[in-house]
Amino acid sequence: MIIETLHLTQFIDFLKPRPRDAHKGLYGHVLIVGSDEGFSGASRMAAEAALRVGAGLVSVATRPDVAVTLNVSRPEIMSHGVRTVKMLKPLLKRATVVGIGPGLGTSVWAKSLFQAVLKSKKPLIVDADALNLLASKPCRHEEWILTPHPGEAARLLKMKTEEIQRDRMSALKKLQEKYGGVCVLKGNNSLIAGPKNQMARCDAGNPGMATGGMGDILTGVIAGLVAQGLPLINAAKLGVLVHAKAGDLARMDGERGMIATDLLPYLRQLMNTK
Repeated sequence: MIIETLHLTQFIDFLKPRPRDAHKGLYGHVLIVGSDEGFSGASRMAAEAALRVGAGLVSVATRPDVAVTLNVSRPEIMSHGVRTVKMLKPLLKRATVVGIGPGLGTSVWAKSLFQAVLKSKKPLIVDADALNLLASKPCRHEEWILTPHPGEAARLLKMKTEEIQRDRMSALKKLQEKYGGVCVLKGNNSLIAGPKNQMARCDAGNPGMATGGMGDILTGVIAGLVAQGLPLINAAKLGVLVHAKAGDLARMDGERGMIATDLLPYLRQLMNTK
């Protein structure tokens, strides 16, 4: 089996400067669904990451109280208080791609939104609590990207985390075979698998990225790339690579104490590589 090692030069056509007559409608609309009460930062980080990699529009569907704080702290994000599935449906209709999971929780509210998103037939990026909901009621989908860390992968496969880490490549193949679409197994040398035995490895990244919120940033990065028209497998590859390289640039001030939002300015820098 050939395992591709990722490099930015592979995506140089996508990263070239935009035409002078570009407008936001050309670059997609990301919808982030998440952030139950007490977890407002998760969806904000995902949404801002989607903006920083170039998505044209970004909305968040969240609890009403959380929506208020997001509107104040980052006005470029269109934040919507959503109490019911009925309130979510118009947002789903407008979205190009949906990222679900950051701060979502596993409440009745979270479960109802997750089921509505699954039925939407939109391309999906599934992370965090959405993966835990999926693990409790597995299904297969070809138009999604799953982004588990080893613990979440273990729940998805009904295995132990130690077993996942012992043979990460085998675990990744099992994830893709069971759930379809594209799967990313996060961690040291993150791995990506897609249909037809497409396999890739990212050797960028560092231990400073082992902190809360990094996965939320990755969800937004990948969603932003899908919104701009990249196929799911390419969006996963470039997203993982840009996220890891941003972490390596952020480590210049040291690995200890790095936080997820330290990556945001470097995402913008990397997406303008010429």
